[in-house]
Amino acid sequence: MAPNGNLNKESSIRDLIDQKKQKRSISNFSERSIPVVLFLFAAVSILTTIGILYTLLSETISFFQEISIVDFFTGTVLKPLSQNPEFGVLPLINGTIISSLIAMLVAGPIGIMTAVYLSEYATDKVRRILKPILEVLAGIPTIVYGFFAFTFVTPVLENIIPSLGATNILSPGIVMGVMIIPMIASLSEDAMTSVPNAMREGALALGATKLETTFRVVIPAALSGIIASFVLGISRAIGETMIVTIASGSSKNFTFDVTQSMQTMTAYIVEVSGGEAPAGSTIYYSLYAVAMTLFVFTLIMNLLARYISRKFREEY
Repeated sequence: MAPNGNLNKESSIRDLIDQKKQKRSISNFSERSIPVVLFLFAAVSILTTIGILYTLLSETISFFQEISIVDFFTGTVLKPLSQNPEFGVLPLINGTIISSLIAMLVAGPIGIMTAVYLSEYATDKVRRILKPILEVLAGIPTIVYGFFAFTFVTPVLENIIPSLGATNILSPGIVMGVMIIPMIASLSEDAMTSVPNAMREGALALGATKLETTFRVVIPAALSGIIASFVLGISRAIGETMIVTIASGSSKNFTFDVTQSMQTMTAYIVEVSGGEAPAGSTIYYSLYAVAMTLFVFTLIMNLLARYISRKFREEY
């Protein structure tokens, strides 16, 4: 009986060893495959970016084979549907920059003051109330903002500025500023909150007031995050579509009068892609040339935000 018992024990040990080998092989396979799967997920964004660049570049090159690149970037007249079409992009760039500047003039001071209040002055109870309100403001669809600018803000401004047109760049610029307030306020508040309390306590111990501590210690220490929030806010304003499409109109004026109607690059893309341009025509290709210009604008703003964050970042 003893030899049979030993054989049974040896066979059971072999079975256990085989099972462990199988489990180990499965585990090793999963460990080797997981990085590959994660890399494929990470590569989706890279491949998407490459696809977008390829599409924009290929169609933009087709456009510049028909229209001079110098005329495109220096022309002040944009008449894509006339008998003698002209494709100067400066009116669109001008409208985009002016609307973004108006937005930042509204969002900058309000956003930074909101961040100062939430970070330095608000109690926990007030902060718990105001933060969700800001998040709701950020979640409103932009088309709602567009109709709000057209049906409410513009009539109010007409009572103040009689020369204001029914469609103008001032109204959508102001509403865009309201839209990006949560972005600037939230990012700036996070940057201020990350400043160590020891710096605040040291300033107060030296006799500084709460206001002096905020503007001479906290804000300079959080400057990189604040500037980055401003740059990202400008980038968001540059890429806004529905607000300017609804409230600014489609007049391709090269003017600096904010009471007049202007068109931004995004609004032009919406207009051209609405079906008026047959595929393969010059105006069709101009859509991609303007989109490429807009892509370069937003890319520069994002690179600038990254550079500023690294340049002025404080390590605590």
